[in-house]
Amino acid sequence: MTTHAETEARRPGGHRWWGLLGFGLAVTVAAAIGGLGVAGTAAEYNSLRQPAWAPPSSVFGPVWTVLYAMVAVAGWLAWQRAGFNRALWLYAAQLVLNAIWTPLFFGAGRYGLAFADIVVLWVLIGATIAGFWRIKRAAAWLMAPYWVWVTYAAALNLAVWTMNR
Repeated sequence: MTTHAETEARRPGGHRWWGLLGFGLAVTVAAAIGGLGVAGTAAEYNSLRQPAWAPPSSVFGPVWTVLYAMVAVAGWLAWQRAGFNRALWLYAAQLVLNAIWTPLFFGAGRYGLAFADIVVLWVLIGATIAGFWRIKRAAAWLMAPYWVWVTYAAALNLAVWTMNR
């Protein structure tokens, strides 16, 4: 049985590319919310006690730009294959938690609450990857570097929280 998304993706001039724009927009909104949460916080971040393996604040922008592009393409690929299904709901939920983390950590300085958020985010990314694996493996693989980075960010969040109590 062919889904509507699959039919549109195969049809010349279909909504295929508009879908990519929509996923790009959704990820951009999540990134923008996060960007608002870090505006002018580089000095604050640098003033925190951090583990030796913490990156400079200048690393986050380029890394997140690449990861967000991969996350957008991953969602789009899964959507093309299966339409908006359970895996895409998980995808949307993890984007929301991603957007919330930065204002919690940087804007509010709530490192413990940010850690709780990132743990749930990590679980949702894993569930999204599992769902995408069943739909389109390329989408799952595109999410994998994001999961690795969030794993690192969670460890960093925990370290900063414990070192700055």
